Amino acid sequence: MKKYRYLTAITILIIFLSCASKKDDVQPADVQVIPVMPVDKNWTFETTPFFADEFNYTGAPDTSKWKYDTGGNGWGNNELENYTNSINNASVANGVLTITARNENYSGMNYTSARMLSKDASSLLYGRVEVSAKIPAGRGLWPAIWMLPNNDTYGGWPRSGEIDIMENVGYDPDPVYFTIHTQLYNGAINTQKGGNKRIPDASTAFHKYRVDWTPYAVRGYYDDVLLFTYVNDGQGSRSWPFDQKFHLLLNIAVGGNWGGIKGVDSTAFPTTMQVDYVRVYKMIPQ
Repeated sequence: MKKYRYLTAITILIIFLSCASKKDDVQPADVQVIPVMPVDKNWTFETTPFFADEFNYTGAPDTSKWKYDTGGNGWGNNELENYTNSINNASVANGVLTITARNENYSGMNYTSARMLSKDASSLLYGRVEVSAKIPAGRGLWPAIWMLPNNDTYGGWPRSGEIDIMENVGYDPDPVYFTIHTQLYNGAINTQKGGNKRIPDASTAFHKYRVDWTPYAVRGYYDDVLLFTYVNDGQGSRSWPFDQKFHLLLNIAVGGNWGGIKGVDSTAFPTTMQVDYVRVYKMIPQ
C-alpha cells in the first residue's frame, strides 16, 4: 500500500522487531463459518467394484493391493502388539484372508499381529466399502475394519477424520461398533458419533460390514441394515473432514486404551480375524 512509502527506515525496523518477537504469541483469529448445508441427492454407487479382493489364491496377501503398517510403538493407543508383514500374521488360503494375532515376543513386544492397508489401490473420495468378516474372540483383543485419510489435510488425528466401519473389544464381545471421529467429535474427548449392534455370533459367522459415503452423509450398515447416519452439517472440516481421499485398513490390535481396559487373556492366542472379501465401489456423481 502507498502509505508505507512514508515510513522511515527506523520505524520499519522497530515494527519488524516487534512483530518478530511476538510471532509465537499471535493466535489466528476465529473465523466464523457460515453453514452451507449439502443437499442429499440420493447418490448411487457403481455395481462393479473398482477395487476388490476375493482372496481366491494361496499364500501372502496380494502385494498389488495390500501393504502393511509395521512396528510396535503403541500406535497412539498404548497397544501391546508388534505389527509385522510376516505370512505368520497375514495369509490367504481357502478363499479367505486370515489375520492372526500371536502371543510371542518380537522386538521387545509380547504379541504380534498384522495391520494391512490398501492406501494406493483402493483410495477413494466418496463411495461404498463392503467387507465380509468373522472377528476374533478373547479378552484384550481389538479388531477393526476402518478408514483413514491419505493425507493429514486438516492436521493430525482427529482433525483429518477417521471412519470405523467395524470395531469390537474382546472383553465385551457382542456389541460391534460403527464410529466416526473428527476434530469436534472424537474418542479422545468422548464426543465420538456412532452406533452399535449386538451380533452374538460375530466371531463364529461372517457378517457384512459396510459404509456408504457421499458428500451428504456417512452411513453405516451391518448385514445391509442401516445402523448409523452422520450428516454433513456444513460447518467445515472441524466436523466434516470427509471431503478428501481415504483408504481401508484391517487389523487386530492387542490391549490398548480401549481393548485392554480389562487386561489381556494370554490363553486366547493365537486368534484370527477372517475376511471373505473386500469390495470398494465408486459413487456415481450427479
